[in-house]
Amino acid sequence: MPLAAHKVNTLHELTARFATTGRVEAIILRPGRDAFALSVAEAVALPGAGLQGDRRSAHTRAPGGAGSKRELTLIQAEHLVSLAGWVGVQHVDPRLLRRNLVVSGLNVVSMRSQFSDRKLIWRIGAGVLIEVTGPCDPCSRMEQALGPGGYNAMRGVGGVTARILLGGRIKLGDAVSLNEG
Repeated sequence: MPLAAHKVNTLHELTARFATTGRVEAIILRPGRDAFALSVAEAVALPGAGLQGDRRSAHTRAPGGAGSKRELTLIQAEHLVSLAGWVGVQHVDPRLLRRNLVVSGLNVVSMRSQFSDRKLIWRIGAGVLIEVTGPCDPCSRMEQALGPGGYNAMRGVGGVTARILLGGRIKLGDAVSLNEG
């Protein structure tokens, strides 16, 4: 087909088009700053707070407040294989990375809107709504968790942060999709 016959889409349109639906592969709670992270089958997302039982939820904002841009963290499951290779191990336990959700099937970085006039709101499972707010850069703990070079291995693939707009239950296997309604 000649190039002229293709419809030219705007960047606004293209950044809201995803080929697949994602899936929650792991749910991880961090009960305390220095506590080992726990893998759970389901969790309750609380707007303005985070996941119930996670250390961030202890810092609940006032009702009706804007909340934090870092109530929830997500990392892409497909990056775990790359991370393992970059640090020279067979497998990386996602609990070591201290992110709340491991999501497959979506490029989590693309879940954040590039435009201030267009929000991308995401649905997780039956009704949790989130807005991705920015990158989740690695911290110095990654050297201890992954070994020498762990910090640099995580740079650029550390996932994203999000704000919880509408709370509810998140379960393993839940779909992650653009909320178009």
